This record gives sequence, C-alpha cells and structure tokens, in this order.
Amino acid sequence: MSRYHASSRLLTLLLFAPLLLGGHTARAEESTSPRVVDLKAPDGTNLKGSYFSAGKPGPGVLLLHQCNRQRKVWDDLAARLATAGFHVMTVDLRGYGDSSGTPVDKLSPEALRVVFRDKIPTDVETAYQYLVSQPGVSRDTIAAGGASCGVNQSVHVAANHPEVKALVLLSEGTDAGGRQFLRTTAKMPLFMAVADDDLDLGVTEIMQWLFTLSSNPVNKFVHYSTGGHGVEMFDVHKELPGMIVAWVATTLKKRPPIVARASPPVSAESNFFELIDHPGGVEKAVQKFAEARKRDPKSVLFSEAVMNRIGYEHLQAGDNKGAVELMKLNVIAYPHSPNVYDSLSDAYLADGQKDLARQNAKKALELLPSDTTDPEDRRKAIKDSAEQKLKQLGDAPQ
Repeated sequence: MSRYHASSRLLTLLLFAPLLLGGHTARAEESTSPRVVDLKAPDGTNLKGSYFSAGKPGPGVLLLHQCNRQRKVWDDLAARLATAGFHVMTVDLRGYGDSSGTPVDKLSPEALRVVFRDKIPTDVETAYQYLVSQPGVSRDTIAAGGASCGVNQSVHVAANHPEVKALVLLSEGTDAGGRQFLRTTAKMPLFMAVADDDLDLGVTEIMQWLFTLSSNPVNKFVHYSTGGHGVEMFDVHKELPGMIVAWVATTLKKRPPIVARASPPVSAESNFFELIDHPGGVEKAVQKFAEARKRDPKSVLFSEAVMNRIGYEHLQAGDNKGAVELMKLNVIAYPHSPNVYDSLSDAYLADGQKDLARQNAKKALELLPSDTTDPEDRRKAIKDSAEQKLKQLGDAPQ
C-alpha cells in the first residue's frame, strides 16, 4: 500500500468520523427517546403518552405522575431505565399535560373526587395495556411507579395485575384498599422515598407505616431531611434516579431469592393506625386512646396530620360516623389546633349534625388568631373552609 493511499484512508476516516460517530449516537438516543403515542380511554377521552423502548426484549415499567405535574417529569428516569433494558410508559392523566379533559384545577372538589375514583383508573389501565402490548415487553415482569397521587394508582395497578412484580413509590400513601393489598401481598418489593420538608403533612409517617406492610428483603426506604415532594427530590438529590434504576434492575432482572426475615420495626403510631384499618378498628382505637389517657393524661399516640388524613379517608368512603370519631380523637389530642376543629366540622356536616358542625367551625375561627404553628397560607385555607361552612349553614361568621 502506497503512502498516499494510506494517508487518503486516514483523511477519509478523520473527515467522516464525526458523521459515523454521530450516526451511532443518534441511534443510541433514538433507542431511549420517547415515542409520543395517542391513547383513548374507554369513555373516549384522548390521552397522550410517551413510550421509551429498550430496543431489545425486557421488562416493562409504568410511571404515573403526581397531581401537580405531567408525564414529562419522568423523561430522565424513563430514559435511564430504557438504557438499562426496560420498556417504559408514561401518560398524562385526563386534565393534565397534553391529554384532553377538564383541567383538574377547574373541577369542584366533588367532581375531582369522582374523576379520581371513576375515571383516572381507566386512564391508567389504558396506559398499562398499551405498555404490555408492545413488542419485546416481558408481559409477566412489570414494575409500576408513581409520585404523590400516582402512588395510589400504582398500588392498585399491582393489585389488579399479578404480573406487576415491584413498586416504586415517592411521597405518598395509598388508600385502605391499597394497604390491604400490600398486607396480603407481603412479599411485594417496595422502593420508597420521602423528604421531611414535604409540604404534604404526614406523608413521612404514612410511608413509614406502608413500609412495615412488606417484609421483602430487597425493600428500600430512602429518607431525606430535605428534597420536597415527589419528583422534586430528583433536583435536590441527583443520586436518587440512579438508585431507582439500580433497584429496579436488581429486583426485576436478577430476581434475588426471597429470604425470610423479621418484619421491619413498627412504631407505636403505625400500630395504632393498623388497628384503625381493621374491622371494628375505629371503636378499638377510641378505646385504646382512652386507656392511654387514663395512664397518662398527656399521651398522644398519633400525629395530627396522619389522623386528619385517615379521618377524611373515612369521609370519602362514606363512613361519616367513623370519621367523626377519628376527628374527635384529633381534637382531644391537639386542642389548640384550629385545623382539627375545622376537620371535625366537615365530618359533623357530612353526618348531618349541623349544630355541631357550626360549633366546631366557629371554634376553628376562634383559635386562628393565636395559631403560631401553621403557615399563613394554611391558616387562610382553614379560615376560608370554616367560613364557607358557616355560610352554608346560614350563619355568617363574625
């Protein structure tokens, strides 16, 4: 080979190397870039989704966004999972992002409850069926993940589909049905992450409680002091997405054998809430709290925020009398909190006890000026809520 030809070949490689390398990079990016898909829910609502193909056979992952965001918040994590060999589906639930439907911030509280109870689950199922129908997806090996309100939807996906073998849950709990599923599927692998500065009060305690419901040795609980809510933690803790990818890969691909282990330690608070969750639990909880107060008049077995959540959960389930009893416990335990009286007022109103609803709404307003615990926006929300009830009851606030 002459020197000229050798030099020409080298020059050709140097000139075209950027194009050759660029082509390779483009293919790599293409394999992890999302394909925007149009979906249609059973009632005809148009949904937008993003599908990240792994480019080869592998497990599937469904990621559900939190209620103040949309599907694109998952793009970075989804691309990482696709690079690691997982097919990933994200979707804008109705009223969010690029999907149709009335924007959720335009819905009344009652309409919002109906949407999340009756409609959103069908959106999630539509996205799930699209994921498992794609070529290369191992339909018997799926993970589901969610942030905030996406947590409850993810748990129910697992409850409805035994092929879901792992859950990734960020910054929220699940309802009574979801908790019962986790109890009866105690080997379900769980990855959980939460930050103490989450403005969603009580979420840390709720997630700690949920974590005790599974005894799988691969479970992981990531507990930060700061980081915010849901996917906000990704911005503060850059390592978190990588931790999730590594955990999902270990759990779904390597399938470590399940070795029996002792159940995780359960706090007294978690034990108390477990009691409430079982048949006759409200009455037993009332009795247990009364007994604790006899031994120690200052005894507090639960946090205000979590009890408030569970009380409203009973309200939404139609158990108005149970909600009243739970809210009354909160008033006894936290007598200086205006919020507990406002919540008890809601429970009494739902139960048709208008005089007691009026009395407790007024008590909430009476305590607000001396409230130094709640931030200003929360105090305003309590004030607006109490005044709205008094107006509804035909009693203008003073």
